[in-house]
Amino acid sequence: MMGPSHALSGAAVWLAGSWAFEHFADLHQSPLELAVGTAVCAGGALFPDLDLSGKVTRNQGGATVARTFGVVSLFVAEVVEKLCLGVYYATKLSKDPRRNNGHRTLTHTIPFTVLVGWGTTELCAAYGKWAVVGILFFMFGLALRGLFDRWAERAGWVIVTLTSAAAAWYTFANLPGDQGYPLIGLAVGVGCFVHILGDMITRAGVPILWPIPIKRRMWTMVGLPNSIALRTGSKAEVIVLRGVLTALAVLSAVGLVAPSLLRRFDIEL
Repeated sequence: MMGPSHALSGAAVWLAGSWAFEHFADLHQSPLELAVGTAVCAGGALFPDLDLSGKVTRNQGGATVARTFGVVSLFVAEVVEKLCLGVYYATKLSKDPRRNNGHRTLTHTIPFTVLVGWGTTELCAAYGKWAVVGILFFMFGLALRGLFDRWAERAGWVIVTLTSAAAAWYTFANLPGDQGYPLIGLAVGVGCFVHILGDMITRAGVPILWPIPIKRRMWTMVGLPNSIALRTGSKAEVIVLRGVLTALAVLSAVGLVAPSLLRRFDIEL
């Protein structure tokens, strides 16, 4: 899946989940909290692709997430990609093929998703507002790069960076408590998991079962058969999938913020 589709899926899932928890568990969030959670989950839904690096010195290539903050994020992506490749070769079994990059390996696993969500929560608990601001800054940048891809491409990484910094500081200043948003770790983890599910419906698949060995393979790629798999950049993704996700996000948001509007049209979420 392309970056914008991943980001949109994270936003839609978080809004739909927030509506479900408010409707069935009476877990209410303010509009600002909803916006923060949605943006963080959208950013988290791009985070696993930090294992796809580009050309650092030319500020080119790489996944959407790798280009968010210019050469800085491209360099980080290069380090992550090499780390993932190292883990792959350190844990591969006899039937695992040779690889020349670490894309769709470690960062596309359930253990990584759990670790990132838990680690985010622990960082915020241990270091308070500075950890929160830093995480919000990073995730907001990814969300901007994914949800507003064309604008971000035209504006450039400097504008994206400054916008992310301003949004992170404003958000923290207006959220109560030292930790800002208590669900921030959950939002990051859910976003990463949604990314994995999105890549599972493509031909390449993801090693979602890692580290469970199957038939002398540690890195078994799980995905849909080629006949029904989603092709990256196809009309099925850009028009159909994004259309469904957009409708889900909009209906969930309206159901959370202004449910009376839905009742006017006899729509019950």
